[in-house]
Amino acid sequence: MSAKTDILPEIVKVCHRLYEKGFVAATDGNVSTRLPCGHFLTTRTAVNKGDIMEADILETDESGSPLDAAFKPSTELGMHLFIYHQRPDVHAVVHAHPPFATGFATAREPLRSCLFPEVIIGLGAVPLAEYATPSTAEVSESLAPYIASADAILLANHGVVTCGRDIWDAYYKMEKVEHAAQITLIARLLGGETALSEEDVLKLRALSEPVYGKDMSGKPACEFRPGEPAGESPESPDLNPQEIIRRMMRPST
Repeated sequence: MSAKTDILPEIVKVCHRLYEKGFVAATDGNVSTRLPCGHFLTTRTAVNKGDIMEADILETDESGSPLDAAFKPSTELGMHLFIYHQRPDVHAVVHAHPPFATGFATAREPLRSCLFPEVIIGLGAVPLAEYATPSTAEVSESLAPYIASADAILLANHGVVTCGRDIWDAYYKMEKVEHAAQITLIARLLGGETALSEEDVLKLRALSEPVYGKDMSGKPACEFRPGEPAGESPESPDLNPQEIIRRMMRPST
């Protein structure tokens, strides 16, 4: 975790990036980080993320009470605090309304299919939380079944929340979710997406930590749903990760 003086400009950069990317509109969205002392930094309510300055970022205590009463913290701070309390490994949370991903959330469709290598090894499946009234305790309750393992969750008819080891890790996961949703929609417009085979996914999982440096143990795995198109997979050998890597790295003759 970084000190407050180091993280404030990074929160500003992330907020500006969210607005520039079209992931938020008007005063939507909120961002927070956990400080080494146990306090939190969070964007204040009713401020456009494209205009946000360091003065618009508040420090709160462990319960979410602001140390300076000049502004009110984000109305979704309760959701952020719930995530922090459930996940000691999480030090930043980003909530936004990226259009493509929020479209899937509004269609009540999670992003769980085995489609993109970068998502499979870098994020895992993205579940869908049931609809909850924004800015209420219902939102935290809707996340409860998933937050122990998922770093990105679609909020039905609401948006997306991502979390990570730092502010940029959480933000980049938001980008990845939106990119996956956009590509999925384009594939459907072109006739339908084709899922990777189980053998393909097995190879990716074997490479996730030793090659890509991603520890995906415990993360939500993508799903092979009945009736979903799948890539050709004549065989799915029961190989351990070391054997898969050995075969893939073996020079061709």
